[in-house]
Amino acid sequence: MAEPPMDRRGFLKGALGVGALAVTGGALAACAPTAPGGASAQPSRLARPTASASAKGEITIWNRSGDLFKVFDAAIAKFREAYPGVKVNHQAVDIDAKLANTLISGTDVPDGSFWDDARIGGQAEHLFDLTDLIAPYREQTSPYKLSVNTVEGRIYGVPWDLDPGLLWYREDILQDAGIDPAGLATYDDLLAAARTIKEKDPKTRPIHLDKNPFLGQLWLEMLANQQGTSLADAQGRLRLDSPEYRRIFTWIQSAVKEGLVTHAPYLEPADVNTLESGQQVFVPWAIWWSFAPQQLLKATKGKWRAAPLPAWTPGGARSGAMGGSSFIIPAKAKNPELAWLLYEFLCFKEPGYTAVYGPNPVYPGGLSTSIPSYQPALDPDKPLFQPIDALGGQDLWKISVEAAATIPAAGPIPWWWAQSVDYLGDNLQRLMEGAMTPDDVIAESARKIQRNLIDRS
Repeated sequence: MAEPPMDRRGFLKGALGVGALAVTGGALAACAPTAPGGASAQPSRLARPTASASAKGEITIWNRSGDLFKVFDAAIAKFREAYPGVKVNHQAVDIDAKLANTLISGTDVPDGSFWDDARIGGQAEHLFDLTDLIAPYREQTSPYKLSVNTVEGRIYGVPWDLDPGLLWYREDILQDAGIDPAGLATYDDLLAAARTIKEKDPKTRPIHLDKNPFLGQLWLEMLANQQGTSLADAQGRLRLDSPEYRRIFTWIQSAVKEGLVTHAPYLEPADVNTLESGQQVFVPWAIWWSFAPQQLLKATKGKWRAAPLPAWTPGGARSGAMGGSSFIIPAKAKNPELAWLLYEFLCFKEPGYTAVYGPNPVYPGGLSTSIPSYQPALDPDKPLFQPIDALGGQDLWKISVEAAATIPAAGPIPWWWAQSVDYLGDNLQRLMEGAMTPDDVIAESARKIQRNLIDRS
């Protein structure tokens, strides 16, 4: 498949979908969602429209600029064929900077918008309650995507992408070391494989650990999600002090002490250089790491492969979610029923999801940095995107779909999640540097998150 050029800034903001992620000058910075304050209005419930192909009207839809905007623009053209009476004003907007304030002011709100899952829970009072609309599709939608869009039992986002975690590895180096990737069933197996590679070539530091606090914490949540937990439960109570998080932190500590990790910022030059040189061999990361071999890794293009993540315990889940986005309909939208018809078409209807993920003018082989969250679209034998030349022709679709089927549900993402990076994300970096213990990370992070964020809300 021919891989089109991809702008890295646009990719990170469009495909990542990881909360309030700002990209400036190659640096990544987090900005917290606005917390609801004062007396909250009862969210409006949107009933199922009776509109059909004869529906008429006009809607304004916001999306981020970049390649993903172009993908949705082409998919919206398919929607217009199904609903010729609906005019869609599709606008590229700096959503992170504009949407929250627009919802709060209630002025010039769009009829619908793309938004990161991490932002939705904090703005539920300004959004339509979509529970009744999602109901027909609920049993066939990823439990994880439903859980992160749910606040107090009600659903406020139309689930779009699912970003399963995968284990990316250098096939050639594993072959030289006599390691069968199929045998990497647990994280203990991964440590053992890293030791074998390091013994063969002492200059290697095989396992990638990310040096960015925000992405490091997002990665941590993927590993926690694998174990069926998350930073907060459905009631917003902190659950960092748990066997699941302690298991992750202890594993990181072991890998660091044994010199098995490369601690580098995500796809910055130091990271790319060590990936190309063979110093890094394993990258446990989301499906959207496929961007790296397709666009950035020149010397090792075609040598990388993907496998399910190892499990934390034998027989445990082989994937967790890392990031994600959905669609919201503001409570003050002028034509919410028509916005729902668009999102229903894109997420739950054929040819809508095929128009998004299948071959298109932007990605001739299809969009391969996430997969749909709607299970009928996830037939492992009917790929929406094609095998990828940069992965040696590997069928990433089938691997991702099978991994995604194991992702557990989670709790709603609390409004303070991005702010907690100042505590947990920073302390995680100290653990990776060998400057804190697992108990230190848990105790200090939990104390500060509880005192400075949860108790003040």
